[in-house]
Amino acid sequence: MIGALRPSVADAGVSLRNRTAIVGVGESDIGKVPQLSGLGLTAQAAKRALDHAGLTVRDIDGLLTAYSLTEPFFMLGTVLCEYLGLRPRFCSSVVAGGATPAILLGHAAAAIVTGRASCVLVCTGENRATGVSRDAAVSSLASAVGHPYFEHPFGISIPGCYAMIAQRYMHEYGITREQLARVPVVTRKHAALHPTSHMKTPITVEDVIASKPIASPLNLLDCCLISDAAGAFIVTSAERARDITDRPVYLLGVGECHTHEYIVCAEDLVHFGVRESGEGAYRMAGLGPSDIDVAQLYDCFSIVPILELEELGFCRTGEGAAFYAEGHAAIGGKLPVNTHGGMLSHAHAGATGGMLGIVEAVAQLRGECGERQVRDARTALVHNEGGVLSSNCTVILANDMRQA
Repeated sequence: MIGALRPSVADAGVSLRNRTAIVGVGESDIGKVPQLSGLGLTAQAAKRALDHAGLTVRDIDGLLTAYSLTEPFFMLGTVLCEYLGLRPRFCSSVVAGGATPAILLGHAAAAIVTGRASCVLVCTGENRATGVSRDAAVSSLASAVGHPYFEHPFGISIPGCYAMIAQRYMHEYGITREQLARVPVVTRKHAALHPTSHMKTPITVEDVIASKPIASPLNLLDCCLISDAAGAFIVTSAERARDITDRPVYLLGVGECHTHEYIVCAEDLVHFGVRESGEGAYRMAGLGPSDIDVAQLYDCFSIVPILELEELGFCRTGEGAAFYAEGHAAIGGKLPVNTHGGMLSHAHAGATGGMLGIVEAVAQLRGECGERQVRDARTALVHNEGGVLSSNCTVILANDMRQA
Protein backbone atom coordinates (compact mmCIF):
# COMPACT_ATOMS: atom_id res chain seq x y z
CA MET A 1 0.00 0.00 0.00
CA ILE A 2 2.81 2.39 0.87
CA GLY A 3 4.57 1.58 -2.39
CA ALA A 4 1.39 2.34 -4.34
CA LEU A 5 1.38 5.87 -2.92
CA ARG A 6 4.97 6.65 -3.88
CA PRO A 7 5.10 8.97 -6.94
CA SER A 8 7.05 7.70 -9.92
CA VAL A 9 9.70 9.61 -11.83
CA ALA A 10 7.23 9.96 -14.70
CA ASP A 11 4.67 11.55 -12.36
CA ALA A 12 7.31 14.03 -11.18
CA GLY A 13 8.10 14.84 -14.82
CA VAL A 14 4.51 15.71 -15.61
CA SER A 15 4.42 18.06 -12.62
CA LEU A 16 7.51 20.07 -13.64
CA ARG A 17 7.79 19.97 -17.43
CA ASN A 18 6.97 23.37 -18.95
CA ARG A 19 5.86 24.76 -15.59
CA THR A 20 8.74 27.18 -14.97
CA ALA A 21 11.22 29.25 -16.93
CA ILE A 22 14.45 31.18 -16.49
CA VAL A 23 13.93 34.86 -17.30
CA GLY A 24 17.34 36.35 -16.55
CA VAL A 25 20.96 35.33 -16.11
CA GLY A 26 24.10 37.12 -15.03
CA GLU A 27 27.75 36.52 -14.29
CA SER A 28 30.21 38.62 -12.35
CA ASP A 29 33.55 39.94 -13.43
CA ILE A 30 35.78 36.89 -13.88
CA GLY A 31 39.41 35.96 -13.36
CA LYS A 32 41.26 37.81 -10.62
CA VAL A 33 38.98 40.42 -9.07
CA PRO A 34 40.75 41.47 -5.83
CA GLN A 35 38.42 44.39 -5.15
CA LEU A 36 35.40 42.11 -4.61
CA SER A 37 34.73 39.50 -1.92
CA GLY A 38 32.79 36.34 -2.62
CA LEU A 39 29.63 38.11 -1.45
CA GLY A 40 30.45 41.09 -3.63
CA LEU A 41 30.91 38.90 -6.71
CA THR A 42 27.62 37.12 -6.00
CA ALA A 43 25.80 40.41 -5.57
CA GLN A 44 27.23 41.66 -8.86
CA ALA A 45 26.03 38.55 -10.71
CA ALA A 46 22.61 38.78 -9.03
CA LYS A 47 22.22 42.46 -10.05
CA ARG A 48 23.13 41.60 -13.63
CA ALA A 49 20.58 38.78 -13.69
CA LEU A 50 17.90 41.13 -12.34
CA ASP A 51 18.79 43.73 -14.96
CA HIS A 52 18.72 41.06 -17.67
CA ALA A 53 15.17 40.17 -16.63
CA GLY A 54 14.07 43.77 -16.03
CA LEU A 55 13.30 42.98 -12.38
CA THR A 56 14.32 44.40 -9.00
CA VAL A 57 14.92 42.85 -5.58
CA ARG A 58 11.29 43.69 -4.72
CA ASP A 59 10.19 41.07 -7.26
CA ILE A 60 12.16 38.27 -5.56
CA ASP A 61 10.50 36.15 -2.87
CA GLY A 62 12.86 33.17 -2.95
CA LEU A 63 16.63 32.78 -2.78
CA LEU A 64 18.76 29.67 -3.21
CA THR A 65 22.53 29.44 -3.02
CA ALA A 66 25.33 26.94 -2.48
CA TYR A 67 28.29 27.16 -0.10
CA SER A 68 31.57 29.02 0.15
CA LEU A 69 35.07 27.94 1.12
CA THR A 70 36.33 31.54 1.08
CA GLU A 71 33.62 33.18 3.21
CA PRO A 72 33.26 32.45 6.96
CA PHE A 73 29.46 32.18 7.00
CA PHE A 74 27.57 29.11 8.16
CA MET A 75 24.09 30.18 6.96
CA LEU A 76 25.13 31.56 3.60
CA GLY A 77 21.59 31.84 2.22
CA THR A 78 20.36 34.19 4.92
CA VAL A 79 23.64 36.11 4.83
CA LEU A 80 23.07 36.75 1.13
CA CYS A 81 19.49 37.85 1.80
CA GLU A 82 20.82 40.34 4.32
CA TYR A 83 23.55 41.46 1.92
CA LEU A 84 21.14 41.93 -1.00
CA GLY A 85 18.31 43.49 1.00
CA LEU A 86 15.90 40.56 0.60
CA ARG A 87 13.26 39.16 2.96
CA PRO A 88 12.11 36.07 1.03
CA ARG A 89 9.56 33.51 2.15
CA PHE A 90 11.70 30.72 0.68
CA CYS A 91 15.46 30.48 1.30
CA SER A 92 18.08 27.75 1.50
CA SER A 93 21.74 26.98 0.92
CA VAL A 94 22.61 23.53 -0.45
CA VAL A 95 25.90 21.66 -0.42
CA ALA A 96 26.24 19.10 -3.21
CA GLY A 97 29.59 20.20 -4.56
CA GLY A 98 29.64 21.13 -8.22
CA ALA A 99 26.22 19.53 -8.74
CA THR A 100 24.60 22.19 -6.59
CA PRO A 101 23.49 24.76 -9.24
CA ALA A 102 21.53 22.25 -11.34
CA ILE A 103 19.99 20.83 -8.17
CA LEU A 104 19.04 24.36 -7.11
CA LEU A 105 17.28 24.89 -10.44
CA GLY A 106 15.15 21.83 -9.72
CA HIS A 107 14.44 23.06 -6.19
CA ALA A 108 13.46 26.51 -7.47
CA ALA A 109 11.07 24.99 -10.01
CA ALA A 110 9.49 22.76 -7.35
CA ALA A 111 9.07 25.72 -4.99
CA ILE A 112 7.29 27.72 -7.69
CA VAL A 113 5.03 24.85 -8.78
CA THR A 114 3.99 24.17 -5.17
CA GLY A 115 3.40 27.86 -4.39
CA ARG A 116 6.23 28.31 -1.89
CA ALA A 117 7.66 31.12 -4.00
CA SER A 118 6.80 32.98 -7.17
CA CYS A 119 10.17 34.32 -8.32
CA VAL A 120 13.42 32.70 -7.15
CA LEU A 121 16.93 34.11 -7.42
CA VAL A 122 19.59 31.39 -7.61
CA CYS A 123 23.14 32.64 -7.15
CA THR A 124 26.61 31.33 -6.28
CA GLY A 125 30.05 32.88 -6.10
CA GLU A 126 33.50 32.73 -4.55
CA ASN A 127 36.75 34.68 -4.79
CA ARG A 128 38.93 31.57 -4.95
CA ALA A 129 41.69 33.21 -7.00
CA THR A 130 42.37 36.17 -4.71
CA GLY A 131 40.54 35.29 -1.47
CA VAL A 132 42.85 32.39 -0.65
CA SER A 133 46.15 31.08 -1.98
CA ARG A 134 46.20 28.36 -4.64
CA ASP A 135 47.65 25.91 -2.10
CA ALA A 136 44.96 26.78 0.44
CA ALA A 137 42.22 26.30 -2.15
CA VAL A 138 43.54 22.87 -3.17
CA SER A 139 44.03 21.86 0.48
CA SER A 140 40.52 22.90 1.51
CA LEU A 141 39.02 20.91 -1.35
CA ALA A 142 41.03 17.83 -0.38
CA SER A 143 39.69 18.14 3.17
CA ALA A 144 36.13 18.42 1.88
CA VAL A 145 36.30 15.52 -0.58
CA GLY A 146 38.72 13.06 1.05
CA HIS A 147 37.27 10.64 3.60
CA PRO A 148 38.39 12.01 6.99
CA TYR A 149 39.40 8.55 8.28
CA PHE A 150 40.41 6.53 5.23
CA GLU A 151 41.59 9.02 2.56
CA HIS A 152 42.54 12.46 3.81
CA PRO A 153 45.18 11.29 6.37
CA PHE A 154 47.10 9.62 3.54
CA GLY A 155 47.38 12.75 1.39
CA ILE A 156 44.59 12.32 -1.14
CA SER A 157 43.95 15.17 -3.58
CA ILE A 158 41.12 15.94 -5.97
CA PRO A 159 43.43 15.79 -9.01
CA GLY A 160 44.66 12.42 -7.71
CA CYS A 161 41.11 11.08 -7.52
CA TYR A 162 40.28 12.14 -11.07
CA ALA A 163 43.65 10.85 -12.26
CA MET A 164 42.68 7.39 -11.00
CA ILE A 165 39.49 7.65 -13.04
CA ALA A 166 41.46 8.74 -16.12
CA GLN A 167 43.99 5.92 -15.67
CA ARG A 168 41.26 3.30 -15.36
CA TYR A 169 39.35 4.67 -18.33
CA MET A 170 42.46 4.74 -20.52
CA HIS A 171 43.24 1.15 -19.47
CA GLU A 172 39.74 -0.11 -20.29
CA TYR A 173 39.14 1.76 -23.55
CA GLY A 174 42.62 2.37 -24.91
CA ILE A 175 42.36 6.09 -25.60
CA THR A 176 45.59 7.97 -26.18
CA ARG A 177 47.08 10.83 -24.22
CA GLU A 178 46.68 12.97 -27.35
CA GLN A 179 42.94 12.27 -27.46
CA LEU A 180 42.57 13.26 -23.79
CA ALA A 181 44.46 16.49 -24.47
CA ARG A 182 42.03 17.41 -27.23
CA VAL A 183 39.37 18.31 -24.63
CA PRO A 184 41.12 21.40 -23.19
CA VAL A 185 42.18 22.47 -26.70
CA VAL A 186 38.57 22.55 -27.93
CA THR A 187 37.28 24.34 -24.85
CA ARG A 188 40.07 26.94 -25.04
CA LYS A 189 38.99 27.76 -28.60
CA HIS A 190 35.46 28.33 -27.33
CA ALA A 191 36.70 30.45 -24.40
CA ALA A 192 38.53 32.73 -26.83
CA LEU A 193 35.12 33.68 -28.27
CA HIS A 194 33.70 34.67 -24.86
CA PRO A 195 34.39 38.28 -23.85
CA THR A 196 34.99 37.55 -20.15
CA SER A 197 36.83 34.21 -20.13
CA HIS A 198 39.60 33.82 -17.55
CA MET A 199 41.92 32.15 -20.09
CA LYS A 200 41.92 32.88 -23.84
CA THR A 201 45.47 32.17 -25.04
CA PRO A 202 45.30 29.43 -27.72
CA ILE A 203 46.76 26.06 -26.75
CA THR A 204 47.66 22.93 -28.70
CA VAL A 205 47.65 19.24 -27.87
CA GLU A 206 51.42 19.51 -27.50
CA ASP A 207 51.01 22.38 -25.00
CA VAL A 208 48.67 20.27 -22.86
CA ILE A 209 51.02 17.29 -22.83
CA ALA A 210 54.03 19.49 -22.07
CA SER A 211 52.33 21.41 -19.24
CA LYS A 212 53.26 20.79 -15.60
CA PRO A 213 52.45 17.24 -14.42
CA ILE A 214 49.83 17.25 -11.65
CA ALA A 215 48.67 13.64 -11.22
CA SER A 216 49.42 11.22 -14.04
CA PRO A 217 47.99 11.30 -16.68
CA LEU A 218 46.63 14.78 -15.87
CA ASN A 219 48.77 17.84 -16.44
CA LEU A 220 48.09 21.46 -15.53
CA LEU A 221 46.08 22.21 -18.68
CA ASP A 222 43.90 19.15 -18.01
CA CYS A 223 42.77 20.76 -14.75
CA CYS A 224 40.11 23.40 -14.13
CA LEU A 225 40.95 26.98 -13.32
CA ILE A 226 40.88 28.64 -9.91
CA SER A 227 38.97 31.87 -10.47
CA ASP A 228 37.09 34.69 -8.84
CA ALA A 229 33.61 34.23 -10.30
CA ALA A 230 29.90 34.27 -9.58
CA GLY A 231 26.74 33.52 -11.52
CA ALA A 232 23.01 33.89 -11.10
CA PHE A 233 19.71 33.07 -12.75
CA ILE A 234 16.06 33.89 -12.00
CA VAL A 235 13.24 31.35 -12.17
CA THR A 236 9.51 32.03 -12.24
CA SER A 237 6.34 30.36 -13.51
CA ALA A 238 5.96 29.80 -17.24
CA GLU A 239 2.89 32.06 -17.28
CA ARG A 240 4.62 34.95 -15.53
CA ALA A 241 7.78 34.44 -17.58
CA ARG A 242 5.93 35.32 -20.78
CA ASP A 243 4.94 38.66 -19.23
CA ILE A 244 8.54 39.40 -18.20
CA THR A 245 10.40 38.52 -21.41
CA ASP A 246 9.70 37.53 -24.97
CA ARG A 247 12.53 34.95 -24.71
CA PRO A 248 11.91 32.76 -21.65
CA VAL A 249 13.90 29.54 -21.36
CA TYR A 250 11.73 26.70 -20.11
CA LEU A 251 12.79 23.90 -17.79
CA LEU A 252 11.76 20.65 -19.47
CA GLY A 253 13.51 18.07 -17.36
CA VAL A 254 15.70 17.51 -14.33
CA GLY A 255 17.20 14.31 -12.95
CA GLU A 256 19.55 13.45 -10.09
CA CYS A 257 21.57 10.46 -8.94
CA HIS A 258 23.83 10.24 -5.87
CA THR A 259 26.00 7.15 -5.72
CA HIS A 260 28.65 7.70 -3.05
CA GLU A 261 30.46 10.40 -1.12
CA TYR A 262 34.08 9.25 -1.18
CA ILE A 263 35.98 7.64 -4.05
CA VAL A 264 37.00 4.77 -1.75
CA CYS A 265 33.31 3.79 -1.71
CA ALA A 266 32.67 4.12 -5.46
CA GLU A 267 31.57 0.83 -7.02
CA ASP A 268 33.21 1.64 -10.36
CA LEU A 269 35.85 4.07 -11.62
CA VAL A 270 34.41 4.63 -15.10
CA HIS A 271 30.63 4.46 -14.53
CA PHE A 272 28.99 6.68 -11.93
CA GLY A 273 25.48 8.18 -11.59
CA VAL A 274 25.60 10.26 -14.76
CA ARG A 275 23.53 7.83 -16.82
CA GLU A 276 20.73 7.62 -14.23
CA SER A 277 20.69 11.38 -13.77
CA GLY A 278 20.42 11.89 -17.52
CA GLU A 279 17.72 9.27 -17.91
CA GLY A 280 15.60 11.06 -15.32
CA ALA A 281 15.95 14.37 -17.14
CA TYR A 282 15.24 12.84 -20.57
CA ARG A 283 12.18 11.04 -19.21
CA MET A 284 10.79 14.19 -17.63
CA ALA A 285 11.43 16.24 -20.77
CA GLY A 286 10.11 13.59 -23.13
CA LEU A 287 13.30 13.96 -25.19
CA GLY A 288 16.40 11.94 -25.98
CA PRO A 289 20.06 12.67 -26.75
CA SER A 290 19.35 13.22 -30.45
CA ASP A 291 17.01 16.10 -29.56
CA ILE A 292 19.73 18.17 -27.85
CA ASP A 293 21.36 21.03 -29.80
CA VAL A 294 24.05 22.15 -27.34
CA ALA A 295 25.50 20.70 -24.13
CA GLN A 296 27.26 22.30 -21.16
CA LEU A 297 29.06 19.48 -19.37
CA TYR A 298 30.96 19.66 -16.10
CA ASP A 299 34.66 19.64 -17.00
CA CYS A 300 36.70 19.99 -13.82
CA PHE A 301 39.26 17.68 -15.45
CA SER A 302 39.64 16.67 -19.09
CA ILE A 303 38.45 13.09 -18.49
CA VAL A 304 35.07 14.16 -17.07
CA PRO A 305 33.22 15.45 -20.17
CA ILE A 306 34.40 12.36 -22.04
CA LEU A 307 32.63 10.15 -19.48
CA GLU A 308 29.57 12.40 -19.45
CA LEU A 309 29.18 12.36 -23.24
CA GLU A 310 29.00 8.57 -23.13
CA GLU A 311 26.81 8.18 -20.06
CA LEU A 312 24.36 10.81 -21.35
CA GLY A 313 23.94 8.88 -24.60
CA PHE A 314 25.66 11.25 -27.02
CA CYS A 315 28.09 8.55 -28.13
CA ARG A 316 28.88 4.94 -27.31
CA THR A 317 30.99 3.83 -24.36
CA GLY A 318 34.66 4.28 -25.12
CA GLU A 319 34.04 6.80 -27.91
CA GLY A 320 33.91 10.06 -25.93
CA ALA A 321 37.54 10.95 -26.60
CA ALA A 322 37.11 10.32 -30.32
CA PHE A 323 34.02 12.57 -30.23
CA TYR A 324 36.33 15.45 -29.26
CA ALA A 325 39.21 14.40 -31.53
CA GLU A 326 36.91 14.25 -34.57
CA GLY A 327 35.58 17.77 -33.99
CA HIS A 328 32.03 16.82 -32.99
CA ALA A 329 32.20 18.84 -29.71
CA ALA A 330 33.33 22.06 -31.39
CA ILE A 331 31.03 24.91 -32.29
CA GLY A 332 29.70 23.93 -35.70
CA GLY A 333 30.10 20.23 -34.86
CA LYS A 334 27.51 17.53 -34.21
CA LEU A 335 26.99 18.60 -30.56
CA PRO A 336 28.83 21.75 -29.42
CA VAL A 337 30.04 21.24 -25.85
CA ASN A 338 30.94 23.97 -23.34
CA THR A 339 30.58 26.81 -25.80
CA HIS A 340 31.77 29.34 -23.17
CA GLY A 341 35.01 27.45 -22.49
CA GLY A 342 33.85 25.51 -19.45
CA MET A 343 35.79 25.30 -16.22
CA LEU A 344 38.97 24.44 -18.08
CA SER A 345 39.15 27.90 -19.68
CA HIS A 346 36.18 30.16 -18.90
CA ALA A 347 36.04 30.11 -15.08
CA HIS A 348 35.73 27.89 -12.04
CA ALA A 349 35.03 28.93 -8.46
CA GLY A 350 33.36 26.22 -6.41
CA ALA A 351 29.73 25.72 -7.35
CA THR A 352 29.99 28.59 -9.82
CA GLY A 353 31.67 26.36 -12.42
CA GLY A 354 28.41 24.48 -12.98
CA MET A 355 26.37 27.66 -12.53
CA LEU A 356 28.10 29.29 -15.50
CA GLY A 357 27.15 26.28 -17.62
CA ILE A 358 23.49 27.08 -16.93
CA VAL A 359 24.07 30.77 -17.67
CA GLU A 360 25.69 29.84 -21.00
CA ALA A 361 22.88 27.43 -21.92
CA VAL A 362 20.29 30.16 -21.38
CA ALA A 363 22.32 32.65 -23.40
CA GLN A 364 22.61 30.15 -26.25
CA LEU A 365 18.87 29.47 -26.27
CA ARG A 366 18.16 33.21 -26.28
CA GLY A 367 20.55 33.75 -29.19
CA GLU A 368 22.81 36.10 -27.23
CA CYS A 369 26.22 34.51 -27.80
CA GLY A 370 27.64 36.43 -30.73
CA GLU A 371 30.60 34.65 -32.37
CA ARG A 372 30.10 31.50 -30.32
CA GLN A 373 26.37 31.23 -31.02
CA VAL A 374 25.22 27.74 -31.97
CA ARG A 375 23.02 28.07 -35.02
CA ASP A 376 19.32 27.31 -34.45
CA ALA A 377 19.90 26.21 -30.85
CA ARG A 378 16.51 25.32 -29.36
CA THR A 379 17.36 22.75 -26.71
CA ALA A 380 20.26 22.54 -24.26
CA LEU A 381 21.43 19.96 -21.74
CA VAL A 382 23.46 20.97 -18.69
CA HIS A 383 25.15 18.39 -16.49
CA ASN A 384 26.65 19.26 -13.10
CA GLU A 385 28.57 16.82 -10.91
CA GLY A 386 29.86 17.19 -7.38
CA GLY A 387 32.45 15.53 -5.19
CA VAL A 388 34.32 13.00 -7.30
CA LEU A 389 31.43 12.17 -9.64
CA SER A 390 29.49 11.50 -6.43
CA SER A 391 26.40 13.66 -6.99
CA ASN A 392 25.02 14.16 -10.47
CA CYS A 393 22.26 16.41 -11.76
CA THR A 394 21.11 16.89 -15.35
CA VAL A 395 18.77 19.60 -16.61
CA ILE A 396 17.21 20.06 -20.03
CA LEU A 397 16.18 23.52 -21.19
CA ALA A 398 14.42 24.82 -24.30
CA ASN A 399 13.37 28.14 -25.76
CA ASP A 400 9.91 26.79 -26.47
CA MET A 401 7.56 24.37 -24.74
CA ARG A 402 7.85 20.73 -25.71
CA GLN A 403 5.04 18.22 -25.30
CA ALA A 404 6.00 14.60 -24.67
